[in-house]
Amino acid sequence: MAFPTPRDPTNGSEATQVPAGLAELLRAQLTAVADQVEEEVRRQVPEYAQPPDGPYGRNLRAGVVQALTLFVDHIADPRDDGESIAATYYALGRGVAREGRSLDVLQSALRVGGMHAWRCMGRTAETLGLDSTVVAALGELAFQTVHEVAEAAAAGYSEGQLRSTDELERRRRRLLELLLGTGPVAPEAVRKLAHGARWTVPRHVAVVVLAGAPDQREADRPLASSGALVDMESRPPRMLVPDPDGSGRWAGRSFTLALRGRPAAIGPTVPLDEAAQSLRWATRALGLMGRGILPRQDVVRCADHLSTLLLHADEPLLGQLGARALAPLETVSTGQRARLSETLLAWLLSGSNVPDVAARLHVHPQTVRYRLRQLEKLFGDALHDPDARLEMILALRAESTHPRPD
Repeated sequence: MAFPTPRDPTNGSEATQVPAGLAELLRAQLTAVADQVEEEVRRQVPEYAQPPDGPYGRNLRAGVVQALTLFVDHIADPRDDGESIAATYYALGRGVAREGRSLDVLQSALRVGGMHAWRCMGRTAETLGLDSTVVAALGELAFQTVHEVAEAAAAGYSEGQLRSTDELERRRRRLLELLLGTGPVAPEAVRKLAHGARWTVPRHVAVVVLAGAPDQREADRPLASSGALVDMESRPPRMLVPDPDGSGRWAGRSFTLALRGRPAAIGPTVPLDEAAQSLRWATRALGLMGRGILPRQDVVRCADHLSTLLLHADEPLLGQLGARALAPLETVSTGQRARLSETLLAWLLSGSNVPDVAARLHVHPQTVRYRLRQLEKLFGDALHDPDARLEMILALRAESTHPRPD
């Protein structure tokens, strides 16, 4: 740990002579002055007006006493560097940063406390009838003391911010791992981790998975939406976005731009304790994007492709279904199969309406009737069986999104 070491109060010049015994006289008044300074800080700095057991109040008394002690020690021995007290304020500043509080509040308390402490002790100096040069030297020493402890607190705050950021990231990753894990999620564990990670627990979430990049540069890191939990180290990288539907996060191109060009899949919006399900579907959608089954565009939303996701949820089973439902097409040539498959799917989806099929395929109705006669010979009564027709639609739909290899 490195914190500023207080400077020699004489600053290299001849020290002003302070009457012997002044330090001990002021030390005897230290408790009474500390009471007054503490009261003044509570009066002028709103954050310190909170209950004494709060985050601000707990350290106020100790901080006041430490600063006053440093001032009196400087009077007693100008050569004392006050290192232990500087270390105390360094630790205080670091703690303020780790708790996510503002350094400005602490600095305000130091200024208010320093001014009031000097007024209290200055009255003692005047009562003693000290020479004006001595009083001026004591005033300079008082403000130097405030500067020293403020500088130590600022240095500690800077280090605390750095460490706090790292620690906050670790806590958020742990929270994300818990929410996206395979086991049940205990609400109390979520609340506890969320509190430590400074994350407001939402009712609903959606998980976004991103295509990996060969070079994970910081410049390519997505600009996370407010409150999002991000893990760029996982494979694939992922983000958990709170209350995605209520905030308009997916509207326009703002979210796409925030991803900095990375292809991504957005899982369904689900209750918080089902976040792993959103991750599962988003991961599946990203895989289907890579295979060309879903559009290879910037962002794919699972909510827009539920039937395709359902269709490919169990591809071995889908393969079995296709092999059985479309077995008659195995007897024709590859080119003929493509034409007949296209016609059959259009016919099944159009309610067996020949003119509609012709319009959809941009062919003459007679061409459609010719192909349908071929299909009647291949499939027979199955073309009119509801269960068989449903299986044909599923198999042909899957085949149309992922064509058979030649």
